[in-house]
Amino acid sequence: MTVYLLGLGHFHPENEITNAFLEDLDIGTSEAWIVERVGIRCRRTTLPLDYIHATRNRDPRAAQEATLYTHADAGRRAAEMALARAGIDAAAVGMVIAGSSVMDTTTPAEACNVARALGIEAPCLDVNSACTSFFAQLHVLTLMRPEALPPFVLLVVSEAVTRAVDYTDRASAVLWGDGAIAAVVSTTVPARARIVATTFTSSPEGAGRVVVPRTGHFRQDGRVVQMFAIKKTAELVARFRAAWATETRRFHFVGHQANLRMLEAVCRDGDVAPDRHHTNVETYGNTAGAGAPSVVSMRWDAWGPEDDVLLAGVGAGLTWSGCLLRFADAA
Repeated sequence: MTVYLLGLGHFHPENEITNAFLEDLDIGTSEAWIVERVGIRCRRTTLPLDYIHATRNRDPRAAQEATLYTHADAGRRAAEMALARAGIDAAAVGMVIAGSSVMDTTTPAEACNVARALGIEAPCLDVNSACTSFFAQLHVLTLMRPEALPPFVLLVVSEAVTRAVDYTDRASAVLWGDGAIAAVVSTTVPARARIVATTFTSSPEGAGRVVVPRTGHFRQDGRVVQMFAIKKTAELVARFRAAWATETRRFHFVGHQANLRMLEAVCRDGDVAPDRHHTNVETYGNTAGAGAPSVVSMRWDAWGPEDDVLLAGVGAGLTWSGCLLRFADAA
């Protein structure tokens, strides 16, 4: 089934967690240490900076109250950009699917919260897979009957993992940033971009490797997860390139924005040229499920009719996934 991508949107909150800010927390880190290991210089957060500095976010439940943007707030902003790029009003949306690594509410569905913020009256449901939520949403859509879907479906991934970060733990504090993405897709209305292939795989044996408890802090087996991410992402690059790359089209790679050093390792293993590799992790941090789609969104007007873009995701579960976005002339 063909899924057309009519518009992408993104949102990043304005508060910046710089490396200097993290140094000032006195958690045993420095600009040089952070850049060397993960290549991140700045991140955005939905939390007030003075709140992080004063509390080190010891109580994630309190962070929920302190946040400057709910997931619905951030998702609405990303969705408004996606809708504008798609050239449709919110009233035209016939279904909303949302997801997140750290939910604002377990009930109702986050999709209902976002839809209410946009004034949308339509079926809403959540498809969650942590950092691979966007890929899971697309993959689920491709398994549905096209005639059963409305003309326009809105996908939203709103992430505020900084609310679950222990800011006395330098290993996690240096990684995370907040952001949201949204996509308007259709199985019937053509657009200049379409999803030509998706894949989604899980290995639940590794479910305990990356965990955010309901009212606790993020934790992961960092070394094991990074090696897993590099291996699976490199496999995705090889698989999609073998199936879809041609001499007449430009093959680009946008990986899960976990950290720059991981992505550089994937590019070395997969022989991805620097001008075909696109990131924003350096300035926005690991924005979980919003990462790779936000890179594509930030370059939305730069993609040309010969561009193929592989988006790759890895995350808790453990899961790995990919989708190939093919651009053509404007519909």
